Amino acid sequence: MLSPVLEATSPRLSRRAEPGAQNELDGLPLPRRGAAVAAILGAGVLVVLDGAIANVALPSIAEQLQTAPADAVWIVTAYQLAVVMFLLPASAVGESLGYRRVFAGGVALFTAASVLCALAPSLPWLVAARCLQGLGSAAVMPLGLALLRFTYPRRLLGQAIAWNALAIAGASAAGPAVGAGMLSVASWPWLFAVNLPVGALVLAACAGLPSPPGTGRRLDVGSIALNALMFAAFVLGSDGLPSSPWQGGALLVVAGGSMVLLVRREMPKAAPLIPLDLLRVRSFRVSVVASVCCFTGQMIGCLALPFYFQHELAMSVTATGLLMTPWPLAVMVAAPLSARLAKRVPTAWLCAAGGGCLAIGLALCAAWPLHGDPRVPLAIFTGLAGLGFGFFQTPNNQNMLLAAPKERSGAAGGAQGTARLTGLTLGSLLIGLLFALLPSLHAVHWGLTFAALAALAGGAVSLLRRQAGTAPGDAH
Repeated sequence: MLSPVLEATSPRLSRRAEPGAQNELDGLPLPRRGAAVAAILGAGVLVVLDGAIANVALPSIAEQLQTAPADAVWIVTAYQLAVVMFLLPASAVGESLGYRRVFAGGVALFTAASVLCALAPSLPWLVAARCLQGLGSAAVMPLGLALLRFTYPRRLLGQAIAWNALAIAGASAAGPAVGAGMLSVASWPWLFAVNLPVGALVLAACAGLPSPPGTGRRLDVGSIALNALMFAAFVLGSDGLPSSPWQGGALLVVAGGSMVLLVRREMPKAAPLIPLDLLRVRSFRVSVVASVCCFTGQMIGCLALPFYFQHELAMSVTATGLLMTPWPLAVMVAAPLSARLAKRVPTAWLCAAGGGCLAIGLALCAAWPLHGDPRVPLAIFTGLAGLGFGFFQTPNNQNMLLAAPKERSGAAGGAQGTARLTGLTLGSLLIGLLFALLPSLHAVHWGLTFAALAALAGGAVSLLRRQAGTAPGDAH
């Protein structure tokens, strides 16, 4: 049997697809499809790998720039803020001006900002450059998913989303090791400078991307400002709530008020900035809620488990890294398998099974007795959690994308990214509150319990799609 990649790029199989050869025309012809895939996956790996490497490099950067560790955290925070503030606006710009143009512009901005990061003589310069990187990433992440829909025929879209998930998981898993390896032979600016040749190659490949025409729709600057204020206040308020409850609470109130104003402003529009039109579709709405739940559980697990391994089980940093590695590796294994199963099994059942598997893995980590040597069973449990997340993510993203009209693919990609970031923020907020209120061991166990419940909720919510009669491979 041919692999998914060969199946997606084989002329013989493409000609065989359907009676009138019309369905196959919704994807790119070969060999252009290969160049488009290289651009989309290359850009995704570029931004994810850079983020993982930057996290590892924070201590080295703080030392060389002679800044406090608390201030150096802004190197990561500034990037995340820019992404979450401009994810939906970038999707709207892509729909208006054309996906390829804005996607390539995001890659170019990210690459240029990487050079500015490498040349940064001070922390404020570096933080500003990281903001620009975040703006570029905000265009790459949602529009890459939208462009996949115009690159592949519908029957291969699940495979494409799976390979995208596999590439992203691989970059996430390799990031810490790549960063540590580069820091062992070079100074931190080279971590960003290496993006220049890689970004140039990705930009060259962007010439092969599909180029569906933009709508030419005018952008509402007021709505973009409200959206940025809403997400900035939400992220900063969530981050500051444990240490400064009043200030964090005030920012969350600002976020809520901004959301109300934004929804009222966008409600009458046919293609609103916040995809309210798509959220009226039950299948899309269910997928968004399930995504928030499962990413919340994943984030809690990824934050709680390192504390559990190092503080409670007295494991080294190396041992902790090894115990966490099965998670992304299992995602890489599960993603293409779930895409194949989605052709035969309703996506609602796959997502429910994935959420349940993620919940079981997290619950076993919390409940496993500490006597003896727990490393082998804990590695199995983290792998089980990753396997569950991989089986959930690919069919859920496929369903979310196919539930939207093709001309709203950018908005669907933006909603997927926003759901992911919302879940990650909620997860970090919850584990931060638990660490502030409880002793470390109790915080970890309660955190993993809440993570398991969130993942279980994501799987249960996914079953609501089944009530509408979801067929294998369908979005509705």
